[in-house]
Amino acid sequence: MGQTMIEKIFSNHSNKKINAGDIAEITIDARIARDFGGANVVKNIRSHNLNIHDPKKTFFTFDCNPGGSDQQYAENQQICRQFSRERGTKVYDIQSGIGTHIAIDEGLVLPGGTLVSTDSHANILGAIGAFGQGMGDRDVASIWSEGKIWFKTPETVKIIFYGTPSTDVKAKDIVLFLLKNLGAAGLLGKAAELEGDYIETLSLDERVTISSMATEMGGIIALFPPNKDVLDHFKLATGEQIEPVYVDKDAQYIEEKEFDLSNLEPLTSRPGHPEDVVKVSDLKEVKIDSAFIGSCTNGRFSDMKAVADILKDNKVAPGVVLKIVPSTRKIWEQCLEQGIIDIFMKAGALVGNAGCAGCAKGQIGQNGPGEVSLSTGNRNFAGKQGKGEVYLASPETVASSAVSGIITSKNNILSKPKIFKRSKVKESRKKTSSQQEERPVEIEGRVWIIDKDNIDTDMIFHNRYLTITDIDEMGQYTFDNLKGWENFSQMAKKADIVITGSNFGAGSSRQQAVDCFRSLGIQVIIAKSFGAIYERNGINSGFPLIAGDLISSGIENGEIIKVNFQTGEITRLQTGETIQAEPFSEVQMEIYQKGDLLEK
Repeated sequence: MGQTMIEKIFSNHSNKKINAGDIAEITIDARIARDFGGANVVKNIRSHNLNIHDPKKTFFTFDCNPGGSDQQYAENQQICRQFSRERGTKVYDIQSGIGTHIAIDEGLVLPGGTLVSTDSHANILGAIGAFGQGMGDRDVASIWSEGKIWFKTPETVKIIFYGTPSTDVKAKDIVLFLLKNLGAAGLLGKAAELEGDYIETLSLDERVTISSMATEMGGIIALFPPNKDVLDHFKLATGEQIEPVYVDKDAQYIEEKEFDLSNLEPLTSRPGHPEDVVKVSDLKEVKIDSAFIGSCTNGRFSDMKAVADILKDNKVAPGVVLKIVPSTRKIWEQCLEQGIIDIFMKAGALVGNAGCAGCAKGQIGQNGPGEVSLSTGNRNFAGKQGKGEVYLASPETVASSAVSGIITSKNNILSKPKIFKRSKVKESRKKTSSQQEERPVEIEGRVWIIDKDNIDTDMIFHNRYLTITDIDEMGQYTFDNLKGWENFSQMAKKADIVITGSNFGAGSSRQQAVDCFRSLGIQVIIAKSFGAIYERNGINSGFPLIAGDLISSGIENGEIIKVNFQTGEITRLQTGETIQAEPFSEVQMEIYQKGDLLEK
Protein backbone atom coordinates (compact mmCIF):
# COMPACT_ATOMS: atom_id res chain seq x y z
CA MET A 1 0.00 0.00 0.00
CA GLY A 2 1.29 3.45 -0.94
CA GLN A 3 1.79 6.36 1.43
CA THR A 4 0.42 9.87 1.71
CA MET A 5 2.80 12.82 1.99
CA ILE A 6 2.54 13.00 5.78
CA GLU A 7 3.14 9.25 6.10
CA LYS A 8 6.26 9.53 3.92
CA ILE A 9 7.63 12.53 5.83
CA PHE A 10 7.08 10.78 9.17
CA SER A 11 8.61 7.55 7.84
CA ASN A 12 11.70 9.41 6.64
CA HIS A 13 12.08 10.98 10.09
CA SER A 14 11.59 7.80 12.11
CA ASN A 15 13.53 5.25 10.01
CA LYS A 16 10.53 2.95 9.68
CA LYS A 17 7.36 2.85 7.64
CA ILE A 18 4.61 4.88 9.26
CA ASN A 19 0.92 4.69 8.45
CA ALA A 20 -2.05 6.81 9.55
CA GLY A 21 -2.92 6.13 13.17
CA ASP A 22 0.58 4.99 14.13
CA ILE A 23 2.23 6.63 17.12
CA ALA A 24 5.93 7.13 16.48
CA GLU A 25 8.89 9.24 17.53
CA ILE A 26 9.72 11.76 14.80
CA THR A 27 13.00 13.66 14.54
CA ILE A 28 12.60 17.41 14.07
CA ASP A 29 14.80 19.36 11.66
CA ALA A 30 14.12 22.86 13.04
CA ARG A 31 12.88 23.74 16.53
CA ILE A 32 11.58 27.26 17.11
CA ALA A 33 10.32 29.13 20.17
CA ARG A 34 8.87 32.62 19.86
CA ASP A 35 9.10 35.56 22.21
CA PHE A 36 6.08 34.73 24.38
CA GLY A 37 6.41 30.94 24.29
CA GLY A 38 10.17 31.11 24.45
CA ALA A 39 10.37 32.26 28.05
CA ASN A 40 8.24 29.32 29.14
CA VAL A 41 10.40 26.92 27.11
CA VAL A 42 13.46 28.30 28.92
CA LYS A 43 11.66 27.96 32.25
CA ASN A 44 10.85 24.30 31.53
CA ILE A 45 14.39 23.48 30.42
CA ARG A 46 15.97 25.14 33.44
CA SER A 47 13.55 23.67 35.99
CA HIS A 48 14.08 20.13 34.62
CA ASN A 49 17.85 20.50 34.06
CA LEU A 50 17.58 19.59 30.38
CA ASN A 51 20.31 19.85 27.76
CA ILE A 52 19.94 21.13 24.18
CA HIS A 53 20.09 18.28 21.65
CA ASP A 54 21.46 20.31 18.72
CA PRO A 55 21.88 24.10 19.13
CA LYS A 56 22.36 24.50 15.35
CA LYS A 57 18.78 23.34 14.78
CA THR A 58 17.35 25.35 17.68
CA PHE A 59 16.05 28.90 17.26
CA PHE A 60 14.31 31.79 18.98
CA THR A 61 12.25 34.16 16.82
CA PHE A 62 10.99 37.46 18.20
CA ASP A 63 8.06 37.94 15.86
CA CYS A 64 5.15 38.56 18.22
CA ASN A 65 6.22 41.92 19.58
CA PRO A 66 9.43 42.78 17.71
CA GLY A 67 9.98 46.12 19.41
CA GLY A 68 9.44 44.79 22.90
CA SER A 69 6.93 47.63 23.42
CA ASP A 70 5.19 45.55 26.08
CA GLN A 71 7.34 45.34 29.22
CA GLN A 72 6.68 41.64 29.78
CA TYR A 73 7.49 40.83 26.15
CA ALA A 74 10.76 42.74 26.51
CA GLU A 75 11.56 40.75 29.65
CA ASN A 76 10.74 37.45 27.95
CA GLN A 77 12.91 38.34 24.96
CA GLN A 78 15.84 39.10 27.23
CA ILE A 79 15.38 35.78 29.04
CA CYS A 80 15.64 34.06 25.66
CA ARG A 81 18.69 36.06 24.57
CA GLN A 82 20.52 35.22 27.79
CA PHE A 83 19.65 31.54 27.46
CA SER A 84 20.85 31.55 23.85
CA ARG A 85 24.21 33.00 24.88
CA GLU A 86 24.59 30.23 27.45
CA ARG A 87 23.51 27.32 25.25
CA GLY A 88 24.63 28.39 21.76
CA THR A 89 21.20 28.52 20.11
CA LYS A 90 20.46 31.13 17.45
CA VAL A 91 18.24 34.18 17.97
CA TYR A 92 16.41 35.77 15.06
CA ASP A 93 16.01 39.00 16.96
CA ILE A 94 13.46 41.82 16.74
CA GLN A 95 14.51 42.97 13.27
CA SER A 96 14.09 39.57 11.57
CA GLY A 97 10.37 38.90 11.20
CA ILE A 98 8.06 35.88 11.38
CA GLY A 99 9.89 32.69 12.31
CA THR A 100 8.07 30.30 9.99
CA HIS A 101 8.69 32.61 7.02
CA ILE A 102 12.36 32.84 7.97
CA ALA A 103 12.47 29.04 8.07
CA ILE A 104 11.16 28.92 4.50
CA ASP A 105 13.19 31.81 3.11
CA GLU A 106 16.50 30.75 4.63
CA GLY A 107 16.06 27.02 4.04
CA LEU A 108 16.05 26.05 7.73
CA VAL A 109 13.57 23.39 6.62
CA LEU A 110 13.47 21.91 3.13
CA PRO A 111 10.60 20.23 1.28
CA GLY A 112 10.00 16.91 3.04
CA GLY A 113 11.44 18.25 6.31
CA THR A 114 9.99 18.78 9.79
CA LEU A 115 9.59 21.84 12.03
CA VAL A 116 7.90 22.64 15.31
CA SER A 117 7.26 26.04 16.85
CA THR A 118 5.30 27.65 19.64
CA ASP A 119 3.38 29.23 16.73
CA SER A 120 0.07 27.49 16.01
CA HIS A 121 0.53 28.36 12.32
CA ALA A 122 3.75 26.40 11.96
CA ASN A 123 1.76 24.24 9.55
CA ILE A 124 2.51 27.00 7.03
CA LEU A 125 5.35 24.62 6.09
CA GLY A 126 2.76 22.64 4.15
CA ALA A 127 3.26 25.28 1.44
CA ILE A 128 6.63 23.71 0.61
CA GLY A 129 5.57 20.10 1.12
CA ALA A 130 7.13 19.91 4.59
CA PHE A 131 5.64 19.15 8.01
CA GLY A 132 5.20 21.88 10.59
CA GLN A 133 3.15 21.97 13.76
CA GLY A 134 2.55 24.46 16.52
CA MET A 135 3.06 23.14 20.04
CA GLY A 136 2.92 24.17 23.65
CA ASP A 137 5.98 24.97 25.73
CA ARG A 138 6.36 21.47 27.22
CA ASP A 139 6.43 19.86 23.79
CA VAL A 140 8.96 22.33 22.48
CA ALA A 141 11.16 22.06 25.57
CA SER A 142 11.18 18.28 25.19
CA ILE A 143 12.12 18.54 21.50
CA TRP A 144 14.90 21.02 22.24
CA SER A 145 16.25 18.45 24.68
CA GLU A 146 15.68 15.23 22.75
CA GLY A 147 15.54 16.30 19.09
CA LYS A 148 12.40 14.26 18.58
CA ILE A 149 8.86 13.83 19.92
CA TRP A 150 5.92 11.46 19.65
CA PHE A 151 3.16 12.03 17.11
CA LYS A 152 0.02 10.18 16.24
CA THR A 153 0.15 10.10 12.45
CA PRO A 154 -2.94 11.90 11.10
CA GLU A 155 -5.24 10.52 8.46
CA THR A 156 -5.24 12.49 5.22
CA VAL A 157 -8.07 14.12 3.31
CA LYS A 158 -7.45 14.58 -0.40
CA ILE A 159 -8.82 17.90 -1.71
CA ILE A 160 -9.06 18.32 -5.46
CA PHE A 161 -9.75 21.70 -7.05
CA TYR A 162 -10.96 22.00 -10.61
CA GLY A 163 -11.90 24.98 -12.73
CA THR A 164 -10.02 28.26 -12.99
CA PRO A 165 -11.16 31.32 -11.02
CA SER A 166 -11.20 34.83 -12.43
CA THR A 167 -8.20 37.12 -11.95
CA ASP A 168 -10.19 38.95 -9.23
CA VAL A 169 -9.91 35.87 -7.01
CA LYS A 170 -6.78 35.59 -4.87
CA ALA A 171 -5.26 32.85 -2.73
CA LYS A 172 -6.96 34.27 0.38
CA ASP A 173 -10.33 33.95 -1.34
CA ILE A 174 -9.59 30.31 -2.13
CA VAL A 175 -8.73 29.43 1.47
CA LEU A 176 -11.79 31.35 2.76
CA PHE A 177 -13.88 29.40 0.24
CA LEU A 178 -12.40 26.17 1.59
CA LEU A 179 -13.02 27.28 5.17
CA LYS A 180 -16.64 28.13 4.37
CA ASN A 181 -17.21 24.68 2.90
CA LEU A 182 -15.30 22.64 5.47
CA GLY A 183 -16.03 24.67 8.60
CA ALA A 184 -13.99 25.31 11.73
CA ALA A 185 -13.58 21.58 12.41
CA GLY A 186 -13.66 20.27 8.85
CA LEU A 187 -10.09 18.98 9.02
CA LEU A 188 -10.01 18.36 12.76
CA GLY A 189 -6.93 16.34 13.63
CA LYS A 190 -6.27 15.49 9.98
CA ALA A 191 -3.78 16.33 7.27
CA ALA A 192 -4.89 17.47 3.82
CA GLU A 193 -3.28 17.22 0.41
CA LEU A 194 -4.28 19.85 -2.17
CA GLU A 195 -4.28 18.97 -5.84
CA GLY A 196 -5.55 20.19 -9.20
CA ASP A 197 -4.33 21.90 -12.36
CA TYR A 198 -4.90 25.39 -10.90
CA ILE A 199 -3.24 24.46 -7.61
CA GLU A 200 -0.15 23.37 -9.53
CA THR A 201 0.21 26.93 -10.89
CA LEU A 202 0.17 28.65 -7.50
CA SER A 203 3.31 30.49 -6.44
CA LEU A 204 5.11 29.88 -3.15
CA ASP A 205 3.52 33.03 -1.68
CA GLU A 206 0.02 31.88 -2.65
CA ARG A 207 0.65 28.45 -1.16
CA VAL A 208 1.80 30.08 2.07
CA THR A 209 -1.52 31.92 2.31
CA ILE A 210 -3.57 28.76 1.92
CA SER A 211 -1.46 26.48 4.12
CA SER A 212 -1.37 28.96 6.97
CA MET A 213 -5.12 28.68 7.51
CA ALA A 214 -5.32 24.89 7.89
CA THR A 215 -5.32 25.68 11.61
CA GLU A 216 -8.63 27.53 11.26
CA MET A 217 -10.16 24.30 9.89
CA GLY A 218 -8.85 22.27 12.82
CA GLY A 219 -6.26 20.66 10.55
CA ILE A 220 -2.82 19.42 11.45
CA ILE A 221 -1.46 20.58 8.09
CA ALA A 222 -2.45 21.27 4.46
CA LEU A 223 0.28 19.97 2.15
CA PHE A 224 1.08 21.04 -1.40
CA PRO A 225 3.18 18.83 -3.66
CA PRO A 226 6.17 21.08 -4.44
CA ASN A 227 6.09 22.66 -7.91
CA LYS A 228 8.87 24.29 -9.93
CA ASP A 229 8.46 27.66 -8.17
CA VAL A 230 9.01 26.05 -4.76
CA LEU A 231 11.95 23.91 -5.91
CA ASP A 232 13.62 26.87 -7.62
CA HIS A 233 13.26 28.89 -4.40
CA PHE A 234 15.13 26.28 -2.38
CA LYS A 235 17.76 25.66 -5.00
CA LEU A 236 18.52 29.39 -4.89
CA ALA A 237 18.39 29.48 -1.07
CA THR A 238 20.63 26.44 -0.51
CA GLY A 239 22.56 26.02 -3.76
CA GLU A 240 21.56 22.36 -3.73
CA GLN A 241 19.26 20.15 -5.76
CA ILE A 242 16.19 19.41 -3.65
CA GLU A 243 14.56 16.00 -3.45
CA PRO A 244 10.94 16.62 -2.39
CA VAL A 245 8.38 14.14 -1.09
CA TYR A 246 5.41 13.30 -3.29
CA VAL A 247 2.40 11.12 -2.57
CA ASP A 248 2.28 7.54 -3.92
CA LYS A 249 -0.32 6.88 -6.59
CA ASP A 250 -1.91 4.13 -4.48
CA ALA A 251 -1.97 6.10 -1.22
CA GLN A 252 -5.00 5.63 1.00
CA TYR A 253 -7.12 8.64 2.04
CA ILE A 254 -9.80 8.82 4.67
CA GLU A 255 -11.84 11.01 2.34
CA GLU A 256 -11.68 12.81 -1.00
CA LYS A 257 -13.36 16.15 -1.65
CA GLU A 258 -13.75 18.15 -4.87
CA PHE A 259 -14.34 21.87 -5.23
CA ASP A 260 -15.08 23.95 -8.32
CA LEU A 261 -13.32 27.33 -8.40
CA SER A 262 -14.90 28.53 -11.67
CA ASN A 263 -17.52 30.90 -10.25
CA LEU A 264 -15.61 32.09 -7.21
CA GLU A 265 -15.50 35.82 -6.37
CA PRO A 266 -13.83 37.88 -3.60
CA LEU A 267 -14.83 36.73 -0.11
CA THR A 268 -14.68 37.93 3.48
CA SER A 269 -15.13 36.33 6.92
CA ARG A 270 -17.53 38.07 9.26
CA PRO A 271 -16.41 38.96 12.81
CA GLY A 272 -15.86 36.24 15.36
CA HIS A 273 -15.67 33.24 13.06
CA PRO A 274 -13.17 32.70 10.22
CA GLU A 275 -15.54 30.11 8.74
CA ASP A 276 -18.47 32.58 8.55
CA VAL A 277 -17.62 33.49 4.96
CA VAL A 278 -19.72 35.58 2.56
CA LYS A 279 -19.17 37.30 -0.75
CA VAL A 280 -17.78 40.81 -0.50
CA SER A 281 -20.51 41.87 -2.93
CA ASP A 282 -23.18 40.67 -0.47
CA LEU A 283 -22.08 43.14 2.21
CA LYS A 284 -24.03 46.39 2.08
CA GLU A 285 -21.78 49.33 2.88
CA VAL A 286 -20.02 47.95 5.96
CA LYS A 287 -17.97 50.92 7.11
CA ILE A 288 -14.53 50.32 8.57
CA ASP A 289 -12.41 52.20 11.07
CA SER A 290 -9.15 50.44 10.35
CA ALA A 291 -7.44 48.00 8.03
CA PHE A 292 -4.48 45.68 8.55
CA ILE A 293 -2.30 44.05 5.88
CA GLY A 294 0.28 41.51 7.01
CA SER A 295 0.54 38.39 9.20
CA CYS A 296 1.95 34.97 8.34
CA THR A 297 -0.99 34.58 5.95
CA ASN A 298 -0.52 37.67 3.80
CA GLY A 299 2.77 39.41 4.56
CA ARG A 300 4.75 38.19 1.55
CA PHE A 301 6.31 40.44 -1.10
CA SER A 302 3.65 39.64 -3.70
CA ASP A 303 1.03 40.78 -1.16
CA MET A 304 2.90 44.04 -0.62
CA LYS A 305 3.21 44.58 -4.38
CA ALA A 306 -0.51 43.97 -4.96
CA VAL A 307 -1.38 46.51 -2.26
CA ALA A 308 1.04 49.08 -3.68
CA ASP A 309 -0.60 48.75 -7.12
CA ILE A 310 -3.88 49.86 -5.52
CA LEU A 311 -2.49 52.56 -3.25
CA LYS A 312 -0.20 54.27 -5.76
CA ASP A 313 -3.12 56.24 -7.23
CA ASN A 314 -5.21 56.48 -4.03
CA LYS A 315 -5.24 57.78 -0.47
CA VAL A 316 -6.45 56.05 2.67
CA ALA A 317 -9.98 57.29 3.39
CA PRO A 318 -10.40 59.95 6.12
CA GLY A 319 -11.18 58.31 9.44
CA VAL A 320 -9.58 55.01 8.41
CA VAL A 321 -6.25 53.81 9.77
CA LEU A 322 -4.28 51.48 7.48
CA LYS A 323 -1.49 49.45 9.06
CA ILE A 324 0.92 47.41 6.93
CA VAL A 325 3.50 44.93 8.22
CA PRO A 326 5.75 42.86 5.90
CA SER A 327 6.40 39.38 7.28
CA THR A 328 10.21 39.55 7.26
CA ARG A 329 13.02 42.07 7.22
CA LYS A 330 14.11 40.79 3.81
CA ILE A 331 10.67 41.56 2.38
CA TRP A 332 10.66 44.95 4.13
CA GLU A 333 13.98 45.83 2.48
CA GLN A 334 12.74 44.61 -0.90
CA CYS A 335 9.72 46.92 -0.54
CA LEU A 336 12.03 49.78 0.35
CA GLU A 337 14.32 49.18 -2.64
CA GLN A 338 11.41 49.06 -5.08
CA GLY A 339 9.68 52.20 -3.78
CA ILE A 340 6.76 50.32 -2.25
CA ILE A 341 7.30 51.72 1.26
CA ASP A 342 7.19 55.21 -0.26
CA ILE A 343 3.85 54.39 -1.91
CA PHE A 344 2.45 53.16 1.40
CA MET A 345 3.58 56.26 3.26
CA LYS A 346 2.29 58.71 0.66
CA ALA A 347 -1.09 56.94 0.66
CA GLY A 348 -1.34 57.54 4.41
CA ALA A 349 -0.53 54.07 5.74
CA LEU A 350 1.49 53.21 8.84
CA VAL A 351 4.26 50.70 8.13
CA GLY A 352 5.45 48.58 11.04
CA ASN A 353 8.43 46.41 11.89
CA ALA A 354 8.49 42.99 10.26
CA GLY A 355 6.61 40.46 12.37
CA CYS A 356 3.20 39.09 13.29
CA ALA A 357 1.77 42.42 14.43
CA GLY A 358 -1.89 42.38 15.52
CA CYS A 359 -2.35 38.62 15.44
CA ALA A 360 -0.14 38.19 18.50
CA LYS A 361 -0.98 41.38 20.36
CA GLY A 362 2.05 42.99 18.79
CA GLN A 363 2.76 46.63 18.13
CA ILE A 364 0.39 47.03 15.17
CA GLY A 365 -3.03 45.61 14.36
CA GLN A 366 -4.99 45.78 17.62
CA ASN A 367 -8.30 47.63 17.68
CA GLY A 368 -10.41 49.44 20.24
CA PRO A 369 -13.96 49.09 21.56
CA GLY A 370 -16.51 49.47 18.76
CA GLU A 371 -13.81 49.61 16.09
CA VAL A 372 -14.51 47.75 12.85
CA SER A 373 -11.39 46.37 11.18
CA LEU A 374 -10.68 44.56 7.94
CA SER A 375 -7.64 42.31 8.15
CA THR A 376 -5.58 39.93 6.04
CA GLY A 377 -4.88 37.87 9.18
CA ASN A 378 -5.85 34.28 9.71
CA ARG A 379 -8.17 34.70 12.70
CA ASN A 380 -10.89 37.07 13.78
CA PHE A 381 -11.96 35.43 17.04
CA ALA A 382 -13.83 37.76 19.37
CA GLY A 383 -11.26 39.78 21.31
CA LYS A 384 -8.32 38.38 19.36
CA GLN A 385 -7.19 41.77 18.05
CA GLY A 386 -8.87 43.94 20.66
CA LYS A 387 -12.38 44.92 21.68
CA GLY A 388 -13.60 45.70 18.16
CA GLU A 389 -14.89 43.57 15.29
CA VAL A 390 -12.62 42.05 12.64
CA TYR A 391 -13.47 40.92 9.11
CA LEU A 392 -10.96 38.87 7.09
CA ALA A 393 -10.16 39.31 3.40
CA SER A 394 -7.40 39.33 0.78
CA PRO A 395 -4.78 42.11 0.61
CA GLU A 396 -6.45 43.49 -2.53
CA THR A 397 -9.84 43.68 -0.81
CA VAL A 398 -8.35 45.24 2.33
CA ALA A 399 -6.46 47.92 0.37
CA SER A 400 -9.50 48.69 -1.79
CA SER A 401 -11.65 49.01 1.32
CA ALA A 402 -9.12 51.23 3.10
CA VAL A 403 -9.36 53.83 0.35
CA SER A 404 -13.15 53.48 0.06
CA GLY A 405 -14.03 53.57 3.76
CA ILE A 406 -16.28 50.52 3.35
CA ILE A 407 -15.63 46.86 2.60
CA THR A 408 -15.40 46.50 -1.14
CA SER A 409 -13.45 44.63 -3.81
CA LYS A 410 -10.72 45.89 -6.13
CA ASN A 411 -13.14 46.36 -9.05
CA ASN A 412 -15.53 48.46 -6.94
CA ILE A 413 -13.33 51.08 -5.29
CA LEU A 414 -15.39 54.18 -4.50
CA SER A 415 -14.44 57.39 -6.26
CA LYS A 416 -15.40 59.27 -3.09
CA PRO A 417 -14.79 57.48 0.25
CA LYS A 418 -17.40 57.09 2.99
CA ILE A 419 -16.73 59.14 6.13
CA PHE A 420 -18.27 58.17 9.48
CA LYS A 421 -18.00 58.15 13.28
CA ARG A 422 -18.43 55.34 15.81
CA SER A 423 -18.99 55.09 19.56
CA LYS A 424 -17.12 53.15 22.24
CA VAL A 425 -18.24 50.12 24.25
CA LYS A 426 -17.49 49.11 27.84
CA GLU A 427 -15.34 46.22 29.09
CA SER A 428 -15.37 44.02 32.20
CA ARG A 429 -12.94 42.01 34.34
CA LYS A 430 -12.95 39.13 36.85
CA LYS A 431 -11.22 37.48 39.86
CA THR A 432 -9.55 34.31 41.16
CA SER A 433 -9.28 30.83 42.70
CA SER A 434 -6.65 28.15 43.36
CA GLN A 435 -5.32 24.78 42.21
CA GLN A 436 -4.49 21.27 43.34
CA GLU A 437 -3.82 18.16 41.26
CA GLU A 438 -4.44 14.46 41.97
CA ARG A 439 -3.46 11.29 40.10
CA PRO A 440 -6.38 8.85 40.56
CA VAL A 441 -7.59 6.74 37.64
CA GLU A 442 -11.21 7.27 38.67
CA ILE A 443 -12.67 10.57 39.87
CA GLU A 444 -16.03 12.07 40.84
CA GLY A 445 -17.18 15.63 40.45
CA ARG A 446 -19.86 18.20 39.70
CA VAL A 447 -20.35 19.02 36.04
CA TRP A 448 -20.58 22.27 34.13
CA ILE A 449 -22.36 21.86 30.78
CA ILE A 450 -21.05 24.34 28.21
CA ASP A 451 -23.07 23.45 25.13
CA LYS A 452 -20.92 25.14 22.50
CA ASP A 453 -18.75 23.93 19.62
CA ASN A 454 -15.50 25.49 18.41
CA ILE A 455 -14.62 27.19 21.69
CA ASP A 456 -11.27 28.71 20.76
CA THR A 457 -8.26 29.48 22.90
CA ASP A 458 -8.99 33.20 22.93
CA MET A 459 -12.35 32.42 24.52
CA ILE A 460 -10.67 30.12 27.06
CA PHE A 461 -7.64 32.25 27.90
CA HIS A 462 -7.39 35.52 26.04
CA ASN A 463 -4.17 36.61 24.36
CA ARG A 464 -3.92 39.73 26.52
CA TYR A 465 -2.76 37.38 29.32
CA LEU A 466 -0.19 35.48 27.27
CA THR A 467 2.76 36.86 29.21
CA ILE A 468 1.56 35.21 32.45
CA THR A 469 3.82 32.28 33.38
CA ASP A 470 2.64 31.60 36.96
CA ILE A 471 -0.11 28.95 36.87
CA ASP A 472 -1.55 30.23 40.16
CA GLU A 473 -2.46 33.49 38.40
CA MET A 474 -4.13 31.90 35.36
CA GLY A 475 -7.37 30.51 36.78
CA GLN A 476 -9.01 33.89 37.32
CA TYR A 477 -9.03 34.54 33.56
CA THR A 478 -10.58 31.23 32.48
CA PHE A 479 -13.43 31.77 29.96
CA ASP A 480 -13.51 35.51 30.62
CA ASN A 481 -13.80 35.98 26.85
CA LEU A 482 -16.54 33.34 26.36
CA LYS A 483 -19.95 35.00 26.16
CA GLY A 484 -22.20 33.88 29.00
CA TRP A 485 -19.34 32.28 30.94
CA GLU A 486 -17.29 35.32 31.91
CA ASN A 487 -17.81 34.56 35.64
CA PHE A 488 -16.80 30.90 35.37
CA SER A 489 -13.70 31.31 37.53
CA GLN A 490 -15.85 32.69 40.36
CA MET A 491 -18.48 29.95 40.07
CA ALA A 492 -16.23 26.93 39.59
CA LYS A 493 -14.94 24.93 42.54
CA LYS A 494 -12.03 22.56 42.95
CA ALA A 495 -12.79 19.05 41.58
CA ASP A 496 -15.45 20.28 39.12
CA ILE A 497 -15.75 18.77 35.64
CA VAL A 498 -16.31 20.63 32.35
CA ILE A 499 -18.47 19.01 29.61
CA THR A 500 -18.54 20.70 26.22
CA GLY A 501 -18.92 20.29 22.44
CA SER A 502 -16.64 19.62 19.48
CA ASN A 503 -13.30 21.19 18.54
CA PHE A 504 -12.72 22.49 22.07
CA GLY A 505 -9.49 24.48 22.20
CA ALA A 506 -9.38 25.45 18.53
CA GLY A 507 -6.85 28.09 17.59
CA SER A 508 -3.65 29.04 19.35
CA SER A 509 -0.91 26.81 20.76
CA ARG A 510 -0.93 28.65 24.09
CA GLN A 511 -0.37 26.33 27.07
CA GLN A 512 -2.22 28.73 29.37
CA ALA A 513 -5.55 27.62 27.85
CA VAL A 514 -4.95 24.25 29.56
CA ASP A 515 -3.15 25.47 32.65
CA CYS A 516 -5.93 27.88 33.64
CA PHE A 517 -8.13 24.83 34.38
CA ARG A 518 -5.34 23.28 36.41
CA SER A 519 -5.16 26.57 38.30
CA LEU A 520 -8.86 26.31 39.20
CA GLY A 521 -8.57 22.65 40.19
CA ILE A 522 -10.85 21.39 37.42
CA GLN A 523 -10.46 17.58 37.32
CA VAL A 524 -11.19 16.79 33.69
CA ILE A 525 -12.61 18.28 30.47
CA ILE A 526 -14.91 16.00 28.46
CA ALA A 527 -15.56 17.22 24.92
CA LYS A 528 -16.91 15.71 21.71
CA SER A 529 -13.48 16.48 20.24
CA PHE A 530 -10.49 18.70 20.89
CA GLY A 531 -8.34 20.99 18.80
CA ALA A 532 -5.21 19.06 17.82
CA ILE A 533 -2.69 21.31 19.56
CA TYR A 534 -4.91 21.75 22.60
CA GLU A 535 -5.21 17.98 23.02
CA ARG A 536 -1.43 17.60 22.99
CA ASN A 537 -1.00 20.39 25.51
CA GLY A 538 -3.48 18.76 27.88
CA ILE A 539 -1.93 15.31 27.58
CA ASN A 540 1.63 16.57 27.93
CA SER A 541 0.87 18.62 31.05
CA GLY A 542 -0.78 15.60 32.67
CA PHE A 543 -4.20 17.27 32.59
CA PRO A 544 -7.09 14.85 31.89
CA LEU A 545 -8.92 15.31 28.59
CA ILE A 546 -11.52 12.77 27.48
CA ALA A 547 -13.24 12.62 24.09
CA GLY A 548 -16.90 11.70 24.34
CA ASP A 549 -20.36 13.04 23.51
CA LEU A 550 -21.99 13.83 26.84
CA ILE A 551 -23.87 16.89 25.59
CA SER A 552 -26.56 14.69 24.02
CA SER A 553 -26.68 12.24 26.94
CA GLY A 554 -29.10 14.24 29.07
CA ILE A 555 -26.61 15.01 31.83
CA GLU A 556 -27.68 18.17 33.61
CA ASN A 557 -25.66 21.07 34.94
CA GLY A 558 -24.58 20.45 38.53
CA GLU A 559 -25.00 16.67 38.33
CA ILE A 560 -22.36 14.44 39.94
CA ILE A 561 -20.62 11.94 37.68
CA LYS A 562 -17.86 9.36 38.00
CA VAL A 563 -15.17 9.22 35.27
CA ASN A 564 -12.76 6.32 34.73
CA PHE A 565 -9.75 7.41 32.69
CA GLN A 566 -8.58 3.84 32.09
CA THR A 567 -11.86 2.41 30.73
CA GLY A 568 -13.48 5.60 29.45
CA GLU A 569 -16.66 4.75 31.39
CA ILE A 570 -18.65 7.70 32.70
CA THR A 571 -21.33 6.98 35.30
CA ARG A 572 -24.23 9.24 36.28
CA LEU A 573 -24.47 8.66 40.02
CA GLN A 574 -28.10 9.73 40.37
CA THR A 575 -29.36 7.33 37.65
CA GLY A 576 -26.66 4.65 37.50
CA GLU A 577 -26.46 5.08 33.71
CA THR A 578 -23.06 4.42 32.13
CA ILE A 579 -21.82 6.27 29.05
CA GLN A 580 -18.80 5.12 27.06
CA ALA A 581 -16.16 7.66 26.09
CA GLU A 582 -12.60 7.23 24.83
CA PRO A 583 -10.19 5.91 27.47
CA PHE A 584 -6.71 7.30 27.89
CA SER A 585 -4.20 6.03 25.35
CA GLU A 586 -1.07 4.34 26.66
CA VAL A 587 0.92 7.53 26.07
CA GLN A 588 -1.69 9.70 27.78
CA MET A 589 -1.86 7.42 30.84
CA GLU A 590 1.91 7.29 31.13
CA ILE A 591 2.25 11.08 31.05
CA TYR A 592 -0.75 11.51 33.38
CA GLN A 593 0.80 9.20 35.96
CA LYS A 594 4.14 11.05 35.70
CA GLY A 595 2.29 14.33 36.07
CA ASP A 596 4.03 15.98 33.12
CA LEU A 597 5.78 15.12 29.83
CA LEU A 598 9.03 16.53 31.19
CA GLU A 599 9.09 14.46 34.36
CA LYS A 600 11.48 11.51 34.08
